[in-house]
Amino acid sequence: MQQNHSSLRTLTRRRFVESVVAGAGLAGLTTPLLAQVAGGGARPNILWIVSEDNNPYLGCYGNKLVHTPAIDKLATEGILYENCFSQAPVCAPSRCTLITGMYATSCGPAEHMRAQGKLPDGLRGFPAYLRDVGYYCTNNAKTDYNSPINMKDTWDESSKKAHWRARPKGKPFFAVFNHEVTHESQVFPQNTAKYKPVAHPVDPAKVDLPAYHPDTPQFRRDRANYYDHMSRLDDQVAKLLNQLEDDGLAEDTIVFYYGDNGGVLGRSKRFCYDSGLHVPLIVRFPKKCQHLAPAAPGARLDAPVSFVDFAPTVLSLAGVDARRHMEGHAFLGKQNAGPQEYAFGFRNRMDERYDCVRSVRDKRYHYLHNYMPHMPHGQHVQFMFNQKSVQEWWAMYQAGKLTGPQKAFWEEKPEEELYDVQSDPDEVKNLAASPEYQDILKRMRAACNQHILQYRDNGFVPEGSPLEGYDKGHDVKVYPLETILEVATIAAHRDPADLPKLIGWMEDENECIRYWAALGCVMLKDKAAGAADALNKRLADASPQVRIAAAESLCHIGQIAKGLGALQEALLAAANPWVRLQAANALQNLGKTALPALAAIEKARSDTNNYVQRAAQYTAAMLKGEAPKYAGD
Repeated sequence: MQQNHSSLRTLTRRRFVESVVAGAGLAGLTTPLLAQVAGGGARPNILWIVSEDNNPYLGCYGNKLVHTPAIDKLATEGILYENCFSQAPVCAPSRCTLITGMYATSCGPAEHMRAQGKLPDGLRGFPAYLRDVGYYCTNNAKTDYNSPINMKDTWDESSKKAHWRARPKGKPFFAVFNHEVTHESQVFPQNTAKYKPVAHPVDPAKVDLPAYHPDTPQFRRDRANYYDHMSRLDDQVAKLLNQLEDDGLAEDTIVFYYGDNGGVLGRSKRFCYDSGLHVPLIVRFPKKCQHLAPAAPGARLDAPVSFVDFAPTVLSLAGVDARRHMEGHAFLGKQNAGPQEYAFGFRNRMDERYDCVRSVRDKRYHYLHNYMPHMPHGQHVQFMFNQKSVQEWWAMYQAGKLTGPQKAFWEEKPEEELYDVQSDPDEVKNLAASPEYQDILKRMRAACNQHILQYRDNGFVPEGSPLEGYDKGHDVKVYPLETILEVATIAAHRDPADLPKLIGWMEDENECIRYWAALGCVMLKDKAAGAADALNKRLADASPQVRIAAAESLCHIGQIAKGLGALQEALLAAANPWVRLQAANALQNLGKTALPALAAIEKARSDTNNYVQRAAQYTAAMLKGEAPKYAGD
């Protein structure tokens, strides 16, 4: 549908300057904190219990099959948040947000999975501010912060032995325990077999499958198996809470339980639906800390909260002023900022596959903007395909056995998606084109655009570009995001009438503008034939990312030899692994058209970068008609 692009220009120059000035406050990150203890008493202990890769598959959230008595009891004693969201539907970018209190998208390339974000100089993990006022801070044991942030002053100890019990006498603690029993890898066949049966196994015949999953025995087994892992998690949580009781610390400790992102079954982890972003969050306050709670024990709150809020919230509970670079809002303690209207999510590179999605969620509606709608949701990510049910789902699609939302996952995406999560929790009824929802669509779209601009979303810089990094991303002259967003939006609209605009933008001096203009031609496929001269010119572009996009587009309009030649050169000769990976993706996207490049693709199977290896291995197998190999095969 045609969009009103005037909404992209709502942020004034003044607001841009204010954003940059606010960022300039990062220079003072190492200044000692002068904080008051909340309530004037002793600082509370704070315990984070974190589970990996799970939605709220818990009895206290309404799941009648899962046996989770310990977590359910925690919910009756604490506050349950019905709408808590991770910023990304995968661990590393979300954990970057958790440790910094900043959106990973505003920190440089930290929005990609397993990136090394070029964060602001002097940025510290937020536990360092707790240590400044006497806290003993431990992490057991996962970090995965997606950035080279200084961990030396973040934790007193970060290891599998880290525990509050090692703290010096009299010190309050902040302790994190990460539980991997629910991690995606644990449902792979070779790992599932190692677990003993749970006391209350879930019957596969009784599980409810979402509308986007085929109803097959394999899907039922995988879901029941995952529910059993939630029961195993509950046993681990109970053991940790019992340790707290045994140590006589329960009445001095605020306990958080939450999941680090959604998952793990197909179309959950890695995807910006509720199945990938919606996580459980329960917070229990001892009696002496009830003045820091927003409601009485047993309350259920529905205002959105998200991971960017966690760092300022913990500091608020500890009586420490949040640092001004933090981009979230405290939702507990004396610095409680009150209910927020929206939670924001994103998806960029997930393992070896590129995409660009931004999402906005309020209490009821979920909006997604797909900036690369030509890419299906169900791109081949090797790690995801280790699940037997995902393999079966893809095979059924190839055999023409799917219809409706089960089929749609494997095909090109719409530019915009809007869901009423109350009436459509599986998010399969896209309301973006419905006349009666246009006001809601415009409101959510405007919130998405404002957020992108206000927080200087770096995710529109092609990965590996010299423009990546916090300082450059917050320089309006170097990174003219308002214009870049306009180009990306028009590119994603895929209207052939916009081709003259894309051709003009391919002459712009800014790399990001040229990149999105060339990518717009990729999205138009054969309808970009009128841009042939401009695309050929871009084969000599100073940016390898622009050259790759131009080369892929040339293949779509019939200039295959030129396009494949440029892609093979980038795949085998580029020094930057992310450039090689982008070339590998372009070749895979071309399907059988890439067959003349098979020798180069085979050579890339031994690339030094694991993601390039994965992409090349799958593309080579596809071109040769071979079945890919997965864990457990």
